[in-house]
Amino acid sequence: MGERRALVIDDDRSWQGILGEILQDEGLMVDYAASLEEAQVHLKTYSHRVAVVDLSLDPEDHRNQDGLAALAAIRRLDPGCAAILLSGFATVEVAVSALTGYGAFTVQRKETFRRSQFRDAVRQALASPAVTALEVSRPGARPAAAADEAGTHAMGAALVVEDDAGWRNILQEVLSDAGYQVRLCSGYGEALGSLRREKFDLALIDLSLSGPTAAAPERNARGQDLEGARLLVSIRAAGIPAIVVSGIAAPAEIERAYKEQGVFAFIEKQSFDRKNFLVTVSQARLSRQIADDLAVLTDREREVLELVGRGLTNKEIAEKLVISTNTVKRHLKAIFEKLKIHTRSAAAARAVKVD
Repeated sequence: MGERRALVIDDDRSWQGILGEILQDEGLMVDYAASLEEAQVHLKTYSHRVAVVDLSLDPEDHRNQDGLAALAAIRRLDPGCAAILLSGFATVEVAVSALTGYGAFTVQRKETFRRSQFRDAVRQALASPAVTALEVSRPGARPAAAADEAGTHAMGAALVVEDDAGWRNILQEVLSDAGYQVRLCSGYGEALGSLRREKFDLALIDLSLSGPTAAAPERNARGQDLEGARLLVSIRAAGIPAIVVSGIAAPAEIERAYKEQGVFAFIEKQSFDRKNFLVTVSQARLSRQIADDLAVLTDREREVLELVGRGLTNKEIAEKLVISTNTVKRHLKAIFEKLKIHTRSAAAARAVKVD
């Protein structure tokens, strides 16, 4: 009676076997459904912790989208169940709909299926708190606590630059739930203007935006304008941590974003996961806080802190910087007071996090 159950909704028996094996390895009892009707029977009979849903539940019609109806049924009949949409036919638009309108926990593609990645998604779903029926009483509804937190804007301001309305809605919803005040922009000029007029604590950028740029655009190997890449230059100059959320996933573009534009993270739309996204956002916010903290230090104090992070003693730091050990101690006292820390190990940890 107390066993945790999972539900696999897929008309392909081979995929049922693959998914069932992984779910069983995670200690779940697995129910199987090949159609929407069979899924509804299981949902009415048992409570499930995880459901894996294929978009198309008709082997003769790849345009079939009964999987979305199955997501709606899960939301209505088994609200404590975290649903993973796993499909070979899900477009970006369908993924957006599944995440925002149908409450899917995450979306993955069969053509890039990896057991380890899917297993991680299942474990994250199992670790997530089960929602209640009240929280999912209407599509797109947010828990009252989250809405209250969003109203305080405790996390600061976030700039979202995305030319796709569906993705703007997704990012706005997730960031608002996390407590950010969100500024939405759909193009290069609008975003550049916002950067010059307002202060932001975080920026989320799509690399490819519609419309011409004010100057010569960056281009990828296929000659597409990458206005977002050019915008990242201004974002970096402003000291704002940037996360790229883009459908462009060529290795060369990802490497360029990290090396030349200095982005904090690069997230591919095709494998977007809300929980992982929020973890990345939290890490970016932490990096900004650390940078802001260090801004109160003098250049010499930063040098001392860096050497503490390398594990050098006061004597070694003094020799390295050609100063006295008493001067080193004086710098350390100032560092402790400015960063509100009390031990050398805390200073070393702060120095490590800077990089």
